[in-house]
Amino acid sequence: MRRVAGLLVLGALAVAGLAAGVFAPGGAATTASSSATVKITVKATEFRFALSRRSVPAGTTVIFTVVNAGKISHDFKIAGKKTPTLNPGQKATIKVVFKQKGRFPYLCTLKGHAAAGMKGVFAVGVAPPPPTTQPATTTPTTTPPPTVTGPVGTAQTTVQVGMFEYRFEMSQTSIPSGQVTFVITNKGNEVHNFAIAGSRSGALLPPGQSETWTVGLPANTYNAQCDVPFHVERGMTTQFTVTP
Repeated sequence: MRRVAGLLVLGALAVAGLAAGVFAPGGAATTASSSATVKITVKATEFRFALSRRSVPAGTTVIFTVVNAGKISHDFKIAGKKTPTLNPGQKATIKVVFKQKGRFPYLCTLKGHAAAGMKGVFAVGVAPPPPTTQPATTTPTTTPPPTVTGPVGTAQTTVQVGMFEYRFEMSQTSIPSGQVTFVITNKGNEVHNFAIAGSRSGALLPPGQSETWTVGLPANTYNAQCDVPFHVERGMTTQFTVTP
């Protein structure tokens, strides 16, 4: 009987020890991993992204803060999440939970920007790919449009120019020769400018901003466009005539 009683006592102590291991704070049986949160800054310029960190472990929640440090509009898309279109100086934040290992592509979705280099791969739980070497930017050697010359008339005309995606609206397209004052307003959602070939190129204007400048124009037919990359390809050109 004494031997049986001793065995019962030992068994009770063993059960108590196991319970202590299960329920005691910090016990090995209760160790659980919680997903970490990482903040990553994404700097957007023409035409590339620079990430403060290019990889995280699987199960990580990443808060991407995207800053447009360029001169034209950009956005950022990864894992089905996308920022709004960001004008120069603007920023936005998106949160992505990366549950699975893998490589996740990111890009700017504005037309032509990814093809120009605004794309990459973000690594989760795997080694990041080698950084992409940005090709050297070369300026094509094109002949600029000749400056329009000739006698300038005496008219004084004001022309309103509205800029939209991706078109211009001019209050008049037939203008008498003389001093022409252009009042240019960006009524769109992206950065635009108004440039007259052979005459003058206006400033890049964020949405809602305006500028006014005056130029003497001799009689001729003039082409105007937006200088922001890829906007001409999307149709942002116009033409007007200056009459004698």
